[in-house]
Amino acid sequence: QVQLVESGGGLVQPGGSLRLSCVGSSEFILDWYAITWFRQAPGEEREGVGGISKRLGTKRPGTTELINAVKGRFNISRDSVRNTVYLQMDNLEPEDAGVYYCATDLLDYCSGYDVNTMDVWGQGTLVTVSS
Repeated sequence: QVQLVESGGGLVQPGGSLRLSCVGSSEFILDWYAITWFRQAPGEEREGVGGISKRLGTKRPGTTELINAVKGRFNISRDSVRNTVYLQMDNLEPEDAGVYYCATDLLDYCSGYDVNTMDVWGQGTLVTVSS
């Protein structure tokens, strides 16, 4: 079964850090696909945060992109052994709070943040930033 599972959310003070994980099911090798991170604050639409390109079968493995609001604070990486994509979040701000999702449109590179183009979604993990 093709499945993504997020974890790592929690409560953190402003300025703190969290690392979110997105794990693929055993039949779903994430190295073959671009993975995108989204977030959704209460009452807001889901927005893209950033993504990472596939690692295998490409001349530009692991290319990452981030929205301007998180550049310099967030980073996306892969662990192929663990079949996991990480979202490292540092210097968190209250505006970063929300449910974070990983998703994929099963393509090679990040192709934008249109939620309607994503084929597989995780269940989400909640990030709360508060003092």
